[in-house]
Amino acid sequence: MFDDTIAAIATPLGEGGLAVVRISGPAACAVGDRCFRPAGKATVALSLVATHTVHFGRIVHAGQVVDEVLVTVLRAPRTFTREDTVEISCHGGSLPARRVLEAVLTAGARPARPGEFTERAFLNGRIDLTQAEAVADVIHSRTELALAAAQEQLAGGLSRRVNRLRDELMHTLAHVEAHLDFPEEDLAPDTRDGLLARLERGLAFMDELLATAKEGRILRQGVRAAIVGPPNVGKSSLLNLLLGRDRAIVSPIPGTTRDTIEETANIRGLPILFVDTAGLREAADELEEEGIRRSREAVARAELVLQVLDVSQPLASREERFLAGVVDGRRMLVLNKSDLPRQLQLPASLAAQAVAVSCLTGDGLEVLKDAIKERVWAGEIRAEMLEVMINARHQDALSRARAAAGRTLAALREGRSLDLVAVDLRMALNAVGEIVGKTATEDLLDTIFSHFCIGK
Repeated sequence: MFDDTIAAIATPLGEGGLAVVRISGPAACAVGDRCFRPAGKATVALSLVATHTVHFGRIVHAGQVVDEVLVTVLRAPRTFTREDTVEISCHGGSLPARRVLEAVLTAGARPARPGEFTERAFLNGRIDLTQAEAVADVIHSRTELALAAAQEQLAGGLSRRVNRLRDELMHTLAHVEAHLDFPEEDLAPDTRDGLLARLERGLAFMDELLATAKEGRILRQGVRAAIVGPPNVGKSSLLNLLLGRDRAIVSPIPGTTRDTIEETANIRGLPILFVDTAGLREAADELEEEGIRRSREAVARAELVLQVLDVSQPLASREERFLAGVVDGRRMLVLNKSDLPRQLQLPASLAAQAVAVSCLTGDGLEVLKDAIKERVWAGEIRAEMLEVMINARHQDALSRARAAAGRTLAALREGRSLDLVAVDLRMALNAVGEIVGKTATEDLLDTIFSHFCIGK
């Protein structure tokens, strides 16, 4: 438990119906008493009221009423941080919330750091480190699937599996260290076989978790998809169609798009960041040349490239060069203006992978969405897949754990010294412990929680 009390605005700044100022720490109620004046005949101090109750009154600062508020009192340990907590609901808007926070800070609280409420929840044993990260994932979710995956992690789905793995490694290490205490006794064959079997199960489970890293990254960060092609083939129209709204300017004048435009769309539950680019052609001026340079840069950074062609026009030589310049593994051919008579002829190998659409009528849009989803995430997205999807930090820790556990397995099979076996096994155990925060360092915690918003 901490000996100081923190406070912050827990809702986004801006105009709205409500804003919430959160106070957490041993003096939360005392801080509230110094700036809150209950309304009505019963003027009981917040320090004396029952837990999980709401009270109407006013926040006062420097002798002036700041706002009429509702104050919720939550006593430890039944709170998010497992500390006494006071939440002040005031009128929305940046000014009322800031003035209420100013009154709270003057009353004895200190400003919370980014993510400090969630950090306290972790350090006080309310949640583990994977659940703490899931709090941020819930906040930043951009699709229903991403939200479902984050909620599964917040509920402890990943934590339970990682803790089972850690327990298996601990039991194995306990057996090894017990034999180290009696060096004159050899490891019995049946005992060695049992340890080998347990390590093999652990390695298989680590491989299973590591296989979810790509899907976890897609749900959390999305996929960059560049929309490229010559001028006037309908790149901006395709972006608008995929977004379901007019985001990019559409014009029959070539070169309308001079800069890249980025917007995220929900494609079959997956967040796809589409990048509309300037038409690829010989630049007519310096401004257009810069736009084309940025287009090529967007293609280089993209994980998926939607190459748009106009089916009502023959394939020009420069378009053939552009087609050859994109790696096939990332490319999808989109044949726009399918409502017009077809003049475009493609090699059979390219035509087989092309998707025909009409940005004018919307025909082919659903087929294109299915194709994008299959290219990004092959196969069905099942509910059980969302239960365990690791992030980049988990992947790094698991990779180190797997390497150390693999060395342990090899050493046991080859009958090497148990001292060497124990060293690698401890390394694997510590790496797995990092995932849930059992062996987390202060620097690691600072890095994780610094990415949170203030007030969470």
